Amino acid sequence: MYTFAEVADRDPATRMRDLLEEAELAERVGLDVFGVGEHHRPDFLVSAPAVALAAVAARTERIRLTSAVTVLSSDDPVRVYQEFAEIDLLSGGRAEIMAGRGSFVESFPLFGYPLADYDELFAEKLELLLRIREHERVTWHGRHRAALSGLGVYPRAVQRPLPVWVAVGGTPGSAIRAGRLGLPMALGIIGGKPARFAPFVELHRTAAAEHGRPAPAVGVNSHTYVAETSERAGDEFFPAYAAMMNRVGAERGWPPMERQTFDALRTLEGALVAGSPDDVVEKILYQHEVFGHQRFLAQVSVGSLPHDLVLRSIELLGTEVAPRVRRALAG
Repeated sequence: MYTFAEVADRDPATRMRDLLEEAELAERVGLDVFGVGEHHRPDFLVSAPAVALAAVAARTERIRLTSAVTVLSSDDPVRVYQEFAEIDLLSGGRAEIMAGRGSFVESFPLFGYPLADYDELFAEKLELLLRIREHERVTWHGRHRAALSGLGVYPRAVQRPLPVWVAVGGTPGSAIRAGRLGLPMALGIIGGKPARFAPFVELHRTAAAEHGRPAPAVGVNSHTYVAETSERAGDEFFPAYAAMMNRVGAERGWPPMERQTFDALRTLEGALVAGSPDDVVEKILYQHEVFGHQRFLAQVSVGSLPHDLVLRSIELLGTEVAPRVRRALAG
């Protein structure tokens, strides 16, 4: 699971305590990965994923810890590697970086980067990040950052190499780039029919093969809510989900989220993974038939969803959904 740690109307300190409780529960119920996203807006809590994940590392023992995402375009790859190497050391080798260009753009003016260089910044900084994880001493030069000439980057991560995933939204070129570099790809699916992303997976695998690399892993990231019954899941999740989508949609020109649209998204071929454990298992396995992916990341605690409902959803995801999905795929 991962979260953007929406603040809604909660006190940020309380929300941070809730975030740590969510992570501890995710591990306790047997989930594999816990992630937090980076944002620089008043409605999301975490602007520095490495700090939050370090706190989670100190309170957990097994679960893997990832950003979801690190906005690499407006960050410094040296610092990103150093921060996640320290999480890796704190956690005994459980850290991962999910690098993305960012679905929001507030970080670009905040850190002094022009939006006109949106894609070039990401490509250049990803190249440097990969160079750093491969070499203790780095020689590199680019257009958007000072050059490095044989300089050491410390500390080094426990994992060699430190895992780096590439987050991909709706750009085929991003899928090709991840495949060409042999990097696992995380597909963010928040609307429409997930099957429309199947060509992205094919592009990713083809690019890897053309560059002599084994097929990298693929992950699917989706808004998720689990309740005891399908009806209960819909009634409980819709208000928070619609409020969040309408808030973002007002900035981007989307039409208002209505219940009919929400329910259509919850159908087997829709993007929203919200329902009973049976519904969610069926949908994850259906998507696996489409993508053949290795990881499903559930974005939990969407919008103003009450904390007790978030915890129950995490518990059902870990105790009911995940074991059944694992058994079905093992079979």
